[in-house]
Amino acid sequence: SAVTGIFGFCLHRRACAPVMWPAAGQTFAFPVPAPTQPASFLAPALRQGSVSSSAWEQEVAEAGSGAGSHQSSSFGAVASATVLLGGLAAVSLRQAKRGAAGKKGRVVRLAQEGEDVVPEFAGNVFPFSAVVGQKETKLALILNLVDPVIGGVLIQGERGTGKSCAVRALVRLLPEIPSVVGDKYNSDPYEPNTMSEEVRERYLDGEELPTVMRRTPFVELPLGATEDRVTGTIDIEQALLKGGKAFEPGILARVNRGIMYIDEVNLLDDTIVDVLLDSAAGGWNTVEREGVSVRHPSRFVLIGTAHPDEGDLRPQLLDRFGCTVGIRTNNDAEARFQVLKRTNAWQSDAAKMEAKWGPKDAALKEKIMDARARLKSVKCDRELAVKISNVCSRLNVDGLRGDIVTNRAARALAAYEGRTEVTEKDVRKVAVMCLNHRLRKNVVSDNLDNSDKVAEELMRVFGKGPVAEAPPKQAVPAGAAA
Repeated sequence: SAVTGIFGFCLHRRACAPVMWPAAGQTFAFPVPAPTQPASFLAPALRQGSVSSSAWEQEVAEAGSGAGSHQSSSFGAVASATVLLGGLAAVSLRQAKRGAAGKKGRVVRLAQEGEDVVPEFAGNVFPFSAVVGQKETKLALILNLVDPVIGGVLIQGERGTGKSCAVRALVRLLPEIPSVVGDKYNSDPYEPNTMSEEVRERYLDGEELPTVMRRTPFVELPLGATEDRVTGTIDIEQALLKGGKAFEPGILARVNRGIMYIDEVNLLDDTIVDVLLDSAAGGWNTVEREGVSVRHPSRFVLIGTAHPDEGDLRPQLLDRFGCTVGIRTNNDAEARFQVLKRTNAWQSDAAKMEAKWGPKDAALKEKIMDARARLKSVKCDRELAVKISNVCSRLNVDGLRGDIVTNRAARALAAYEGRTEVTEKDVRKVAVMCLNHRLRKNVVSDNLDNSDKVAEELMRVFGKGPVAEAPPKQAVPAGAAA
């Protein structure tokens, strides 16, 4: 349509030379009105995109009026119709390209400025404090916010138990972090070892880095994501416009220093799993593709939810999770009633629920920030640390990651509760979630739930088992609850 429009426009904008009619062999000259304005936009404006839609419409209108006044031949009428149709098609194409460019610019701006909160999570998010039950799950998530080095959480449970609801509500508790303005990789302005190459060069040259406070990135990785969108790929648009090679950052760049959430993580493609393992191992993402070599920081807290009956995780990925917790359907009548009540209240009047639970989430966020500031001063007695290693040794845990994660989780719990000294109770409270998934030697024969084994070793070493949750309240009649 655009080519046809340009051809018809040229017929009206330029005087026609004699045209040989192929069939009769005669020569005809079609009188065409002289151009009212030079058609200079045909080459540069189409190439540079400097003509507005209103200018296009004006040109189409002028061409249409000129064509309407031309009554000399039927060919002029056909050319007039061609101008109108082609011009309108060009206007529509231009507007469509502008819309696509606006969307692309928004994505680039998000990647460059670090505003990585997924749009569907940026509006009404169910309050974290309003989630009924799931004490162990919420504790594991909070401890990973206090100390992201713990390594993330794997939440396993039946369908409809609120796993994704609890994780997505975590966005309300994410603290603000300092980052370098304009950096595509969300670099920390105070940690040279974790800066991107561009920012590190500026830092070493003595340049003053402009900083801004932004919310911790929260990115959900869909199961259908391709490898190039996760790691990054060649920026085709920049290559065509400017020439040369340019790198377009992927999800691993956006999620740096943030949280990556994967729903149904056990169904994730093996190729994406390999990419995540590489980044989780060293905290850096390396891309070697089409002659482009890029290395950028990619440190994130990995949170996954899964249904055990839908498939197992690869042992390498399972070991990367710092904690694992299980959720079962709550059969307590009062708890189920509260879930129904709060869900209906949120759907019918979200503002009222926000007014009730929003301050509680804000207070919990402040408590997490205080725990982060206190974490460096928390100490763990040597005797207690030896007992932790003794438990891991007796359980025959592969590697030393179990020892490290249990120590860090106990310190994070002490900081969260406002203390500077780790106690045995802290260790007994986090040991099961930190060691449960590390005892599965054989994927086929071994059970996924090994909490009983961990509890037995805690009894032998500490003389007490895991810290149990408070028993649920007795069910009350529906009329009294209402």
